[in-house]
Amino acid sequence: MENKQILQILKHEFAPALGCTEPVAIAYAAAKARKVLGKMPVRAVVNVSRNILKNAMGVGIPGTDMVGLEMAAALGIIGGDSDAVLEVLQKITKSDVERAEAFARERVSVSLKDTPQKLYIEIILETADDSSKVVIEDSHTNITKIFRGVTSIYDKNSCEELQEGKSSGQGLTVEDIYRFVVSEEVSKFEFMEECIRMNRTAAEEGLKGDYGLNVGKSLFESIKGRPLKENVPVYAAAMAAAAADARMSGSTLPVMTVCGSGNQGLTATLPVIAAAEAMELDKEKLLRALALSCLTTIHVKQYIGKLSPLCGCGMGSSIGVCCALVYMQGGGLEEIKSAIRNMIADVSGIICDGAKAGCALKIGTVVSGAFQCSMLALNKKSAGNLDGIVAKDVESTIKNLGELGNRGMADTDRVILDMMVCS
Repeated sequence: MENKQILQILKHEFAPALGCTEPVAIAYAAAKARKVLGKMPVRAVVNVSRNILKNAMGVGIPGTDMVGLEMAAALGIIGGDSDAVLEVLQKITKSDVERAEAFARERVSVSLKDTPQKLYIEIILETADDSSKVVIEDSHTNITKIFRGVTSIYDKNSCEELQEGKSSGQGLTVEDIYRFVVSEEVSKFEFMEECIRMNRTAAEEGLKGDYGLNVGKSLFESIKGRPLKENVPVYAAAMAAAAADARMSGSTLPVMTVCGSGNQGLTATLPVIAAAEAMELDKEKLLRALALSCLTTIHVKQYIGKLSPLCGCGMGSSIGVCCALVYMQGGGLEEIKSAIRNMIADVSGIICDGAKAGCALKIGTVVSGAFQCSMLALNKKSAGNLDGIVAKDVESTIKNLGELGNRGMADTDRVILDMMVCS
């Protein structure tokens, strides 16, 4: 694959978002439906796929102390700016929150849509004599249908992002990614500087605030006053977890997403940013390492899918981080391949049981695993084809991980959701 194609893939998968992308996508669809309707509805219906319900029901909504699909939809209707896309809730006020709380309680209903799609959102708004409907499919911002009453005013037959495993990154390989990272002009990576600023700000907010389980803050306190250079793994895990603490618990700071996920964006970038800082690496090394981490995440997620029974931070982003750590410490392509095999041997099977404050716990765990596996790879140690789902070929190993998530865990989401709804 040519460098310009790979750069396009990398840029395509970067997008700022305010709050967890599942409830925010619901708010975005609701804000768009409200704009189409042109008036305040008396009733809203939210129909979603199983994965959207799982990931949206328990996570904090930015600017509020509330959770839930009803509240996300209500805020989108009352105060959302659909032109801001995944930053749809950036202008909500205290008054909007109060009005949305009453609207969500009395006028919004949520149902599970019977669909094989993992990412599906349908918002229907109604007045006494009119209605509107907006449908999002396959990607958090991919509006495919808009109706005003019974009239279709938009029907996107060919989605920008196709079904899972067949998006613009299809055909990418680990060797393509490595060649691109080491050969492309560093100026082409400078667009990621905004990601560094944005995600680092979110991490700093998590370190100083009181969010969720305070995973990041607790990890950081354990090394406070010690040289960062001697505590790189803990510092890196603390930064990523702190940002997730804040984001999952209602922080109003935006973050840069990767593959449509804020937590995956935070996990793919912040450990690399923190490690580069502690190791005193120059900007060029940092930017190239970030590109390697994010592209590896994108590559792995091609097989797993945007939403999955597997934790995207553990099964995607942390693998990217491990590769970046190898690169930052002088490793080459073969060591990076070993790092991927080691990570898949180590962390495969970590489930996604919804977006929530506790996501920071898993992020801390998988970032620590990335340091362990990178160290082994740099010492020429690699999991092999006798290690479970690991194959001799790294691409086959990544495909096996995707098979585990999609075919091997086909009933897992249903079981998880049943437990969450009934608890």
